[in-house]
Amino acid sequence: MVKKHYKNGLMLGVFLLVMFFLGRSIGAIAFGLHLQREMSIRETAGSALENTQELLSAENWGLGFGSVGTQPSGTASSDKLKEYNAYYVGDAGEKKIYLTFDCGYENGNTSQILDALKKHDAPAAFFVVGHFLESAPEMVKRMVEEGHTVGNHTYHHYDMSKLSDEAAFNQELTSLETLYRETTGEDMPRYYRPPQGIYSEKNLEMAQKLGYRTVFWSLAYVDWYQDNQPTDEQAFSKLLPRIHPGAVVLLHSTSQTNARILDTLLSKWEEMGYSFGTLDELFA
Repeated sequence: MVKKHYKNGLMLGVFLLVMFFLGRSIGAIAFGLHLQREMSIRETAGSALENTQELLSAENWGLGFGSVGTQPSGTASSDKLKEYNAYYVGDAGEKKIYLTFDCGYENGNTSQILDALKKHDAPAAFFVVGHFLESAPEMVKRMVEEGHTVGNHTYHHYDMSKLSDEAAFNQELTSLETLYRETTGEDMPRYYRPPQGIYSEKNLEMAQKLGYRTVFWSLAYVDWYQDNQPTDEQAFSKLLPRIHPGAVVLLHSTSQTNARILDTLLSKWEEMGYSFGTLDELFA
């Protein structure tokens, strides 16, 4: 009996000793992997900061709204933006609206939007990408023929704040200019809108060097999800109370809601005493 207990105790002791060293080994391996991962992250981050310092100043354009009918504040002030020939809002004392549309692709709504603009004799600016110009050249020609401005939304709709190389940044804008010229026979107006509203001061500076004026916005709403389009009531609840003097309005031409309500929306804004201006007037 004593021998049996001794033997069991010895086996238990050996087992515990093995588990102790095994546990230490597993812990060491886990810690090693964690340390390796952490070092890898630090190395990657360090490399990114070293090679693309302008990422530190990248911003997402955003707005802060106050009381009804007043201009919102932006991520950057109007005075700061003007240093780079950029605007997001017009004169606070003039009841004028500047209509802009971002055009990533054509899905059948742009024609109805153009019809509504024509009915109200309202000028607009359409910021197009390469795909839109390639796939809907006749629509772009109609925009030009009907007196609208076609602006540069870059060829590929990249996050431009990640392009630290000036040549790469320039290529995104100039390649779209070339396609526009081939499509319309005219030079592209020098208005630029950063894709997704992501920018850096370096981006603004590079756009300015190319002769571009950067256009942000002071009123927009979530209208771009094709499988979750806002109802007419939801759209009006955002676009009517938040309208303000000098508003630069951003809408997406892919939105079925925008195409459906635009005629009524323009009428309601006109009833509120607003008129519609061009980007040339905004930057005058």
